[in-house]
Amino acid sequence: MSEERFGEFVLVRRHEQGHVAELVLDRPKAMNAVSTEMARSLAGACAALGEDRDVRVVVLTSSHERAFCVGADLKERNSFSDAELVRQRPVARGAYTGVLELPVPTVAAVHGFALGGGFELALACDVIVADRTAVVGLPEVSVGVIPGGGGTQLLPRRVGAARAAELIFSARRVEAAEAGELGLVDQVVEEGRDRESALELAARIAGNSPVGLRAAKRALRLGQGLDLRAGLEVEDAAWRAVAFSGDRAEGVAAFNEKRRPQWPGE
Repeated sequence: MSEERFGEFVLVRRHEQGHVAELVLDRPKAMNAVSTEMARSLAGACAALGEDRDVRVVVLTSSHERAFCVGADLKERNSFSDAELVRQRPVARGAYTGVLELPVPTVAAVHGFALGGGFELALACDVIVADRTAVVGLPEVSVGVIPGGGGTQLLPRRVGAARAAELIFSARRVEAAEAGELGLVDQVVEEGRDRESALELAARIAGNSPVGLRAAKRALRLGQGLDLRAGLEVEDAAWRAVAFSGDRAEGVAAFNEKRRPQWPGE
């Protein structure tokens, strides 16, 4: 396993087996509250991972024992002038869009608090695995703002407009069992197994064609919100992008020869 640090608060682990990269939120003294520096580092780490063709899956994890991420660093925000807040906004957005726009499948491993921007980082991932200690929510209206890291757009895509409205307007926190029932998270696992379970899922995903994975994610993302006819055109374009690839040729050959494919990744 190799490690690379992006600034003081973000760590990337590249697992030697399986083409899985772990994007670690590593500001434990602040329960991973997202400061300007941390946001900038997250964006930089995501840019590097997106360009790494050896990476097939990214798992977003936390180094803090009791929290995934408690959201924006409100202590830092409290010191900002209006002008400073305006200047900081693109940096903050860069962290959330960095995770959201990763071209490979992403899995969030959540335990403890995932609130506000912390839950939005998880929502930016394709799949959320949470352990039984997880508490999620978007409480921004309780401090005079709104979810600004994608929450007002990503949450209704998961749970529907009315459910998202109730959760955002009430600012309530949701514990793991209910979060699983409502679809706020996708898997609820035993306490302490969120990272392990997320990495196991990532390893299964990473065994598949890297060309196919990127194209499938692109079709899923671009097709959201479109009517069926338009969505099927998005799917067809993604299919055409992979149909004549080396991965497709290898996949078919491996199936017929009853062996594991050796993906060329192109």
